[in-house]
Amino acid sequence: MKYDELKRVITAKIEKNRDEFFRLNCHIARNPELSGKEFKSSKKLVETLRGKGYEVEYPFDGLETAFKATVGSGNHKHKVAILTEYDALPEIGHACGHSLSGSISCLAGLALSSLQDELDTDIHIIGTPNEEEDGAKCRMADDGVFDIYDEAIMVHLYNNNVPVPRLHALNSVMYEFHGKAAHSAAGPWDGVNALNAGQLMFHAIDMLRQHVRPDVRMHGIFRNGGAAPNIVPDEVTAEVYVRSASRSYLNEILKKVDNCAQAGCLATGATLSQYPTAAPYDNLRANKTGNDALFEVYGELNLKLPPAETLEHMFGSSDIGNVSFRCPAFHPCLKLTPENIEIHSREFAEYVIRDEGKEMLKVGAEIIAFHIAKIFSDEAKVQAMRADFLSE
Repeated sequence: MKYDELKRVITAKIEKNRDEFFRLNCHIARNPELSGKEFKSSKKLVETLRGKGYEVEYPFDGLETAFKATVGSGNHKHKVAILTEYDALPEIGHACGHSLSGSISCLAGLALSSLQDELDTDIHIIGTPNEEEDGAKCRMADDGVFDIYDEAIMVHLYNNNVPVPRLHALNSVMYEFHGKAAHSAAGPWDGVNALNAGQLMFHAIDMLRQHVRPDVRMHGIFRNGGAAPNIVPDEVTAEVYVRSASRSYLNEILKKVDNCAQAGCLATGATLSQYPTAAPYDNLRANKTGNDALFEVYGELNLKLPPAETLEHMFGSSDIGNVSFRCPAFHPCLKLTPENIEIHSREFAEYVIRDEGKEMLKVGAEIIAFHIAKIFSDEAKVQAMRADFLSE
């Protein structure tokens, strides 16, 4: 079957099931659950997939709200993982659009289910919870879940069309400064000011900025700055995020940020303890063959792209970066809202259940399914994508 015919089959299947999967999206959006606690959301997704004939392993990989859905013989030459997210944000619900992107992934998988023999490819749908906080994909990647796949893909909603977003590596660190309490007026000389140590760390980080590459971001806050103004702070905590376009360079910068914290302690006499607050996120590795195919699919769907500077803009970090070190992975962004509506806002969450959400459900599922069909209907593209992955 030629690619254009594959597209017609895919679109027909998407149209047939769009209303049902939009209702699925709306149900999850109206019943938001926080990261790692997506019990009802994951159950609803699993029930829907089982109703479509899928066999679902749930829980999966030791994660209570993760799942793996398969249908068919499972003995094809290639394997693809369509990734599904469904966790919400505190207070503002599905302002990252995961209820919609998760429904998009399930619909895309369903649209491809009857084409697995034609593509000689097993299409799996993997539920990956907890993206907003601890990144279940990181653990799954470490456990080797993605090592068997020729591709992993999902769509993320955004306020612009960006086929290949730049996702940076990220480490989050909690620094605990330990000092000695004393009366701030009667005997401050008897104290060791842990807050001063933390302040010096942030000053040192600010001075470090001019000596790191332009892609590096270092930002943090005090989680606890002391008990009262008349007590020399003896216990202070600060959380710092450090990002870079590459994991290797980020590891270099992390050592320098640690030195900034140590410098604050050296100057004040405080002591330091530190620990990660989440799993490290890796950068999203480039894959020319797969990325070129994404740009082609966006063109076929007449999706208008923003100026080049927007395409080159940094889009933060995601745990799919860790997946991209295990297999070719893709995270295309799809425009849901006008550009003045920011992601992670209440306004963005409202669009998820509006008519725009229903339209992007179809388009997002087509992006995923067309990309898979384009690659896996052409063995040369499959091998080129694999070669890109091995050479990156």
